[in-house]
Amino acid sequence: MNLSMDGDRASAYHSGSQRARVVTEAWGEDNLYCPNCSSPKLTRLSHNTKASDFSCPNCRFWYQLKGQKTRLGKSVNDGAYAAMLEAIRKDETPNFYFMHYDLATWSIKNLLLIPSFAFPTSAIIRRNPTTPKGRTNPWIGCNIALHRIPADARIAIVTESQIASAKNVRAQFRRVKPLAEIKAKERGWTLDVLNAVRRLGKKEFTTSDAYAFARELENLHPDNRHVRDKIRQQLQVLRDTGFLSHVDRGVWAVR
Repeated sequence: MNLSMDGDRASAYHSGSQRARVVTEAWGEDNLYCPNCSSPKLTRLSHNTKASDFSCPNCRFWYQLKGQKTRLGKSVNDGAYAAMLEAIRKDETPNFYFMHYDLATWSIKNLLLIPSFAFPTSAIIRRNPTTPKGRTNPWIGCNIALHRIPADARIAIVTESQIASAKNVRAQFRRVKPLAEIKAKERGWTLDVLNAVRRLGKKEFTTSDAYAFARELENLHPDNRHVRDKIRQQLQVLRDTGFLSHVDRGVWAVR
């Protein structure tokens, strides 16, 4: 993977967003690979392809590349709020590559992969309505709260200009892929509980420890009034998908 992008491609454009899109997508076509299979390349899609920039020529997984010149913080800007929620609920979210690049040198500093099946609706934050030029109706965008996505599914490709091996990236992707087998309607709960128990920072924890997040989870899922029952159920789901093991009655270990 070459961390240098061809900034000369931007010379024909005046808009900052167009310049960034042309340069980053050209780099992606030359350097991005599929974490789901052994394909060393991704195919760039036409610009009118909805919500995706690339696809894998082998397994047909779809990817979207979002680049920014500022560091990746707790959240990143995304598109329309309603469209993103609908994509998650219909299990149509693309896999995302989030890129942080240095504009002065057109070099990549950080690159983060988040699989399509790792986005809970709780991670989609509604922005205030705006009325873009040329539109009469307000537009509501969203931010993706990265800290609400389980750390297991935040897969670092490049960290401070240090490149992770494709072997390790693919191993991490396989590790979280069982989440894709959970129905989209239930997966949000699974992801939110996984994120909660990871935040405990313990190798072993009790069901009572997990109950400490009951109020937070109730706020994220206001339609469910049996939060403790749901937490116990999701701990079992996380056991069945290989994220936890059951040590003893009411005791769990992180795997």
